[in-house]
Amino acid sequence: MSFRVLPALAIALGLTLGSGASAQMTSEVKFAPGNFGTMVSGTIIGNEYIDYLLGANAGQKMFVELTVTNSNGNGTVYFNILPPGSDGVAIYNSSMNGNSTTVDLPSKGTYAIRVYHMGNDEDTGKTSGFNLDLSIQ
Repeated sequence: MSFRVLPALAIALGLTLGSGASAQMTSEVKFAPGNFGTMVSGTIIGNEYIDYLLGANAGQKMFVELTVTNSNGNGTVYFNILPPGSDGVAIYNSSMNGNSTTVDLPSKGTYAIRVYHMGNDEDTGKTSGFNLDLSIQ
C-alpha cells in the first residue's frame, strides 16, 4: 500500500515544483546586410527573462543600451552579457554598472544578452516593455 502512495506523492510533488519554474525565451539577433547594429523590442513579465543571441569574434566591441518603454511596476529591467559557453556568469551586469555599455569581447562565439526584472517587479509579476540597441564593431 505504501508503495502506491509514494509514486503518487512523487508525481504530485513533481507537478507542484514544475509549475513554479521561470520561463525563458531566446531570440537570435541578425543585422540587416551592410549594418553593424539593430534595435530589438520586447516585453518581460515577472521572473521571465529573454536571451538575445548574437555571434561575434574575439577583439570586437559590443555596444548594448537598454531603455524601458513602459511598465506597470517600477521598470527595474536590466541586462547581463553572457560570453560563449557561460553557465550564467556574466562579463557585464547592468544592475551594477548601468544600462548602457561597450564591452571588448574576449572570445569568438555566440553571446547572450539576457534581459530580466529585479526586485519587486520580478517578485510581483509586473510587466515591462523595453528597447535594446545592439551593435558589434
